[in-house]
Amino acid sequence: MVLTLILVLYLAVVLVGYLLKFMNLRHLDAHGAEVPSEFAGVIDGDLLTRTRDYTLTHTRFGFAASAFRHLLTLIFLFGGILPWYNQLILSWDRSFVVSGILFFLLLTGCVTLLSIPFDLYTTFGIENRFGFNTVTPRLWVADQVKGLVVSTLVLAVVLAGGLWLVQVSPRGWWFSVWCFYLFFGLFMMYISPTVIEPLFNKYTAVDDPDLEAEIRGLMEKIGIRVSRVFKMDASRRSTHSNAYFTGIGRVKRIVLFDTLLEKLDRREILAVLAHEGGHWKKRHLLKGIVLSQLLALGACYLAFLFTRSDLLTKLFGVTPPSFYAKVLILGFLFGIVSFPLTPVFAALTRRYEREADAFAVQVTGDAEGLASSLVKLARDNLSNLHPHPWYAAFYYSHPPVVERVRRIRLPRSQPE
Repeated sequence: MVLTLILVLYLAVVLVGYLLKFMNLRHLDAHGAEVPSEFAGVIDGDLLTRTRDYTLTHTRFGFAASAFRHLLTLIFLFGGILPWYNQLILSWDRSFVVSGILFFLLLTGCVTLLSIPFDLYTTFGIENRFGFNTVTPRLWVADQVKGLVVSTLVLAVVLAGGLWLVQVSPRGWWFSVWCFYLFFGLFMMYISPTVIEPLFNKYTAVDDPDLEAEIRGLMEKIGIRVSRVFKMDASRRSTHSNAYFTGIGRVKRIVLFDTLLEKLDRREILAVLAHEGGHWKKRHLLKGIVLSQLLALGACYLAFLFTRSDLLTKLFGVTPPSFYAKVLILGFLFGIVSFPLTPVFAALTRRYEREADAFAVQVTGDAEGLASSLVKLARDNLSNLHPHPWYAAFYYSHPPVVERVRRIRLPRSQPE
């Protein structure tokens, strides 16, 4: 009875997600030919049709990819594969830590392998068809290999550290495991800009010294000390554009995609970076870390409580019970329970984006620079200009771009 209820709840979550995506497609189909006033003169009917087709193609393929993932999940958890897999790992008679590493690494490897055909079609099918893909097959393979090696090493360290703490402190591991993951995550944020990211992209100094000087001046005005300003060779893989801050402490760096430098003028680049600086000034990253770590602490404690009994493994027919199977089942259940929180966190991040937009306008005094940069990026990236309000409220981490541009262009004295 309980297992049936879990299955029904899981299917309900899946169906709600599909319903929202279907509503989004219908909304786009109905309004996709309308040019918003904010984009008048920037986007024409042909480009709008291409934008609509890009969103429709991605979403429809996403339906197929997610259906495949959900089917595998159902077969693995409810089709008797998990008990067999659990017995297989335990039959190798390795230590607690080694068995746990094998349990999760092999599963992760299988998921990665099964996702390759979908990644290939997305990159060389959809992205290629709409003119975004620039990656060569050779570079794609190199990225996959390097990504697999890096992720395997990182996951192995995380698993080894966490499982060792569980082994040495079986009656109170939840807090020590949380502390370990917290400090390991901060450590990765510190070393990633200089150790991991350069494995995939080439970072060089910005070619324009005047632009770099203006960027540094803007950051000093905001109160942020930036160690370096880099240009990243994003055009080797895609024509999509972006810019971001990376690192923590004294390792903060600004990274500009070379595609962004080509598409935006100087005032627009400064406006985009002022927005990113707004996230730092408003402590959005810190707030996000605190919130996520509080949730992680609660999750560790709940995992500690539930793994003390064999209730979960008995429920799914896993014998003999193993700590690894219990954690896997808990992860599955957390996904169901946390689904209603998706729009809550999305609303929070949208609030942060609005605050960063307002900060950028305030610090630069150039609302049109930020608005025009968003219009250009949305146009060049074929962003959906007509998302369904419910879909956007549930999933969007940023306000819909039309709403965002409209808000930025409001006179500051006019109430929003």
